[in-house]
Amino acid sequence: MNWLSIVHFVTEDTPHQDSQGITTHSPIWPEQSELIYGTIASLIVFFMLYKFAWPAMKKGLDARTERIQKDLDNAANDKATAESEAAAVRQAKGDIGAERERILADARAQAEAMLADGAVRIEEEAAELIARVEAEIASAKNRLVDELRAEIARLSIKAADRAVAESLDDATLQQLIEAYIQKVGASA
Repeated sequence: MNWLSIVHFVTEDTPHQDSQGITTHSPIWPEQSELIYGTIASLIVFFMLYKFAWPAMKKGLDARTERIQKDLDNAANDKATAESEAAAVRQAKGDIGAERERILADARAQAEAMLADGAVRIEEEAAELIARVEAEIASAKNRLVDELRAEIARLSIKAADRAVAESLDDATLQQLIEAYIQKVGASA
């Protein structure tokens, strides 16, 4: 269908009957009384909406606008705060690099000092250990020399006793005993 046939169909005054058997003057427009009552009812509804619903809707929209504006202002403030904090963090990051270098330099200096102190302490302990070992060696040497002298003296006495006992006869032995007794008697 084209536009002209639709306009002709709508404006035609002949009654039409729909599929349920209801007859109307126009297939699109309602009857004249329905049109009047519907128009009056619509005007009353529109007036009531304008009088009562419109102020409430306007108030709600204004409140929403204020809330959105407040959120936008808060967001702008938050953004400014975040940017200032970010600048502070960037500044601190630069300070952190310098601080890290300073701390590393201090740590290196402390490590070198500890190594130097450790080396000195190790040298001192080594010197003490060497002195103690040398003292122990000297003590052990003296002990061994004393033990060796004692052993030599013991062996010498044994050897002398054996040599004297083998070289003396009974008569010489008797003379020695009597000489000894006289010496002891004279000194008493």
